Formats: sequence, structure tokens, C-alpha cells
Amino acid sequence: MNQIVVLNAGGQYCHLIARRIRDLGVHAVVADIATPASELRQVKGIIISGGPASVTEPSSPSVDTAIYKLDVPVLGICYGHQLLARDLGGLDSVKAGVTKEYGHATLTAANDCALFTKIPSRQDSDLKFTVWMSHGDTVQTQPPGFKVGGSTDDCAIAVIHHPDRKLFGLQFHPEVVHTEYGTEIYRNFVFDQCRCEKDWDPRARVEHVIADIRRVAGDRKVFFLISGGVDSTVAFTLCARALGAERVLGLYVDTGFMREGDAEAMQYLRNTFGERAVRLADRSADFFGRLQGVTHPEDKRAIIGETFVAVQEDEFARLRLREDEWLLGQGTIYPDTIESGGARHAAKIKTHHNRVERIQALLEAGRVIEPLVEFYKDEVRVLGEELGLPHDVVWRHPFPGPGLAVRCVAAEAHAAVEPAALSLPNGVAGWIVPVRTVGVQGDERSYSRLLVLAGLADVEAAGALARRVTNEHRTINRVGALVYERAGAAFGRVAIHPASLTRERVALLRAADALVTRIVRARGLYDAIWQMPVAMLPLGAAAGRETIVLRPVNSRDGMTADFARLPAPVVSELARALGELDGVDAVLYDVTNKPPATIELE
Repeated sequence: MNQIVVLNAGGQYCHLIARRIRDLGVHAVVADIATPASELRQVKGIIISGGPASVTEPSSPSVDTAIYKLDVPVLGICYGHQLLARDLGGLDSVKAGVTKEYGHATLTAANDCALFTKIPSRQDSDLKFTVWMSHGDTVQTQPPGFKVGGSTDDCAIAVIHHPDRKLFGLQFHPEVVHTEYGTEIYRNFVFDQCRCEKDWDPRARVEHVIADIRRVAGDRKVFFLISGGVDSTVAFTLCARALGAERVLGLYVDTGFMREGDAEAMQYLRNTFGERAVRLADRSADFFGRLQGVTHPEDKRAIIGETFVAVQEDEFARLRLREDEWLLGQGTIYPDTIESGGARHAAKIKTHHNRVERIQALLEAGRVIEPLVEFYKDEVRVLGEELGLPHDVVWRHPFPGPGLAVRCVAAEAHAAVEPAALSLPNGVAGWIVPVRTVGVQGDERSYSRLLVLAGLADVEAAGALARRVTNEHRTINRVGALVYERAGAAFGRVAIHPASLTRERVALLRAADALVTRIVRARGLYDAIWQMPVAMLPLGAAAGRETIVLRPVNSRDGMTADFARLPAPVVSELARALGELDGVDAVLYDVTNKPPATIELE
């Protein structure tokens, strides 16, 4: 069986591993970590994924240890690396790390490890390259017969390998684009160690998805909630191609949290499939009403998701549609399910609006169709291009389903910023902002503090300091560089003020978002940036004053991301323009990677 099986320990990157293998032209599937060894005898190779648990805990997920005796190559990643060491070397082989690593690290790798062949190096010398770390526990001693194949400054045993048994462990994540030579590492494992052959075309997807839609839908029709983003637009188009436009009905719901231009994709669908294909409903009063006074991000997401379902039910009744004849269509993509804790053993990072309780109930009842649920954002764009969608629709920056509601941060009480009790370079000032933002550290959700820094020399210095601080201080998962402060609103004297979602605050954020988009487009940077969220904090010199947060990121799939490096003149231009908006006291430039921060603040 020319197949690689990825055993899922619940890590955020599990399906990303399988996709990296498929990108090499080899079939890969994901299976439960406890899959019996007897079911894996015929596969070419086994990969054990990362996960949020600790192998030192008795209840942690485990493999059938008989897999190590199958004469099948095994590769453990992060948690899988630790599990391999524990299973073959004993419980004392793994300990809680003194210094946890999140983000970039430099690996010194021995060039006699089979995973590192074909990676450029000086002859007879160790390799050095950048890897992506996200872990707390570390391997302390290698199992009998294993060799240490690599280390970082904070992890002495970052690689283990058994030359004779084709067993390998990597503490870092080669599947993320931030690890240099990650593709080469997987290629060495898949082709040289597992002896796989190329037999899968990763671009041959459209016909497969269309066939699957027809199988799931049967003779039922599909009712879609359209957001204007690429995911729902591609999903709607696939269903219309599969079933015919007369069997697919779209509803564009104006929640009040949309950005400028979101209705353009709706108009494209109407032009393509007919005026009756997509309807418009202004339900902003419902959303604002239900969210009045709500401040916690998870509560906001849950209420928005539940309101979407209520709107769908209302429209069903208004249009006199029979529920037994229709499925609810959603543009859910794979990161939505992973970050919502949808995989066994996976930690919940944040609840996506399409994974709230009522949606889960509809899923369990077989009343939902999600054509893109196994795809990542860049794969969705490939599908969109293959379907012939316009460039501006396919490549528009991603936008969360809850819209500006999760970029407009709320707060319950007044609280001043505090000087940061950290070791900072000379000339750099730091403040801890009394607001928590969502992150992911060690495959787990973090809900930690925001650090603001001023006086940094340049964006690279800011990013390097952000990596050091978030690695050393678990209580900080996000760092923003201060790029503007209004005269008379010195940052050391600002405070968080009580605020919730109001039309006025969202209107200011929408104006800021549109302003940033216009400048970025004018400077020819829009297509060079994967996504540029603009968020807002109720942080200022007085109640009603706000701080704008610029969050440009580059990513391939949304599961990991680097903050995007904007040219200094563009940052200055953005800061000046935003500072002219009525109500803005400060502008921050988020210089944190994912992990430890998520792309969105909430």
C-alpha cells in the first residue's frame, strides 16, 4: 500500500503533515493515534503528530507500541518525538522543559542522520538551519540504540534516530513553512526511508469535490450563508456546479460587522448564477442587539454563530422552505475545525462561528454540507482558480466569519497600563496592557497579555525581541510595537476603558480597515501580504478613545504565520493616516508570529 499514515495526537498541524506528504505526490491519510498496529502492517510509513498533552501524564494519548516492531519506518513529530523516546526509553526519558520554545530556533544537526541527506552543508561538518518549535516537554535521554541527531540552544536532544530500525524523532515541526528544508526532510523520509512512489496529483481536486457534493446531497438542495469571503464563495460555486444553480440558494447576511466591499463577491455570484441565486438580508439589528454588553471573545463567537443559525431558520420560514429538502451549506475549512478543538485530543484555541453548539447538532443530524472541510486556505484559492473565479475574489484577504466583531476588542472595567518588569534593551520602553488576546503555545490555547514596546530601532529588532519575550514569559503571547501616539496621550498614561460592541465603534474600525487597505493597495503591497487584519482596543487617554492594531501576516495555510515586514515609509504613512481619524490615540504594529499569537486578537 503506497500510503503514509499520520497518527493524530491532537496537534494543530496534524493534517498539515498529511498535506505536505500529498504535496510530494504520495497519498497520505490521518488516523486516530490509537489505531491498532495490525491495521498498519501494509502502509509504507507512519508519522506520529504533535499534540497538546504531556507524555508524562498517565492519561496522555498513546500509540499501539507494536507499531515499532512492524519493520515500517516511524517518524515522531514534537509530541510524537517525546512519545517515541518514552515508549522505547522509559518514562524518565522525557521531562518538563525549563525553557519552553515557541517559534524560530536554530538547529545544529548531525549530517549522518538520514533525514538530513540532500540538505546543503559543508562536507564533514554539522548542519545549521532554522526550525519551528512549539513545545514545553523535552527529551532528556535518547533510547537505547538511538543517536542524537540535532540540538538547539534550549533543547539538547531535538533529533533522535535509530540508524538500523528507521525510527526517527524531531522536536521541531518540519511541516510548517517556517522550518528551512522541511520539504527535504519529508522527502528523505517518504522516498528514501519509506520507499514510496509518486501516485497522487494534489491539484486534481475539483471533480473529486463535486462528486462528493453529489454523494452527500443526494436529491436535497443546499441553502448557503454567504459572507463575501473566498471560502463561502468557492463552496457555493462548487455546489452550484455539482447540483445546478436551481438547487442552491445563497443568503448574504449583513451582520453589521462586514468590511467595505464584502458584497462584491455576492454580486459576482448573482451575475454568474442569476439574480435569484443569492438574496440579501440586513440583520444587523439582531446581531448588535444580542451582543449588547458582551465582552468575552468566546461569548461573542458563540452568540454570533447562534444568531446565524436563527437567521437561517427565519429565512427558511419566510421563504416557506421544507427543512427535510434542504442542507445547510458552509464554507468551513480545516483550520476552523482544528482551532475549535474538532479533532480528538485537540485543544480548543477559539470557537469558530461555524462550530457552535447548534451547528454541531445540525452536523450530527446530517443536515450540513461542507465541501471545503478538508482544505486549507491556499488550497481553497487553487480550487477557486480552477473554477475560473475572478482574481479579486480568489485573492481577497481572508476575513473571519464573525467579521469586525472579533477585531473590535471589548472590556468590562477600567485598568491602566503597567510598566513591563522585563529585561529590555537600552532605550526601549515596555508596558503590559490589561487586555488578554488569544494565542496558541505548545498546541494549547493561551489567553495572555499584550506587551507594547516603544523605541525599537526597526521591525527586525522588534520581531526578534518579541520572539525572545514570548519564549521566556508564558504570560505574554503577543507583542505590539508603538508606531504612533497622539500628542497629549503619552502611552504610559493611557488605560483600558469599559467598552462593548456598538455601531459607532465598529464604524470607526471599518473606516480604519478601509483606509489601511487603500494605502496598502496603492503601495503595491496587497498581493504580497497574505492577510492584514486591523483590530481595535478600547485603549486611550480617556473613555471613547481607541488604539488601532495593525496585524499584517504572511502564511500559506493559516495554521502558522510570520508577521509581515512592511517598509518603514509605509508604516509611517499608515500611522499618520490612522492618527487623523477622530477617536484614535495610538497605533500598534503587531510583530508576533503564530505561534505564539493567533492571527486574530480574539
